[in-house]
Amino acid sequence: MSRRSRDTAPAGAARCTVTVCRGCCCGTAKIPGIDHAAQLAGLRRALDGTAQVRVTDCLDACEHANVVVVQPSAAGRAAGGRPVWLGLVNDTDAADDIATWVEAGGPGLADPPGVLDLYAFSPSRRVRRAVDG
Repeated sequence: MSRRSRDTAPAGAARCTVTVCRGCCCGTAKIPGIDHAAQLAGLRRALDGTAQVRVTDCLDACEHANVVVVQPSAAGRAAGGRPVWLGLVNDTDAADDIATWVEAGGPGLADPPGVLDLYAFSPSRRVRRAVDG
């Protein structure tokens, strides 16, 4: 079985999508003390074949930088899962917890590790619409 690149997975794929903000604040020197490239590479490695990991420009939630949005798979959405916005994802443990949760099924199919509750936030409807579709 060949491995499909996460960035080329078809729209509506039956797996979770993890959107990593790398815009004006997220992923830049404005958030010091973290190797942003290593964080993204770690998520991609951990979720290879499990979830689509995509990078997007500014999600307009800069006060929560670094922002990661976990969108449910088709099965997760059918089970009631909705996109989960996580902010202040500025350490490797948080990225590892996100990967563990997504590997277990993500929104709608698996409960997130309790510590991720500390990172969850609700963006404005306008911002949410841009990613949640």
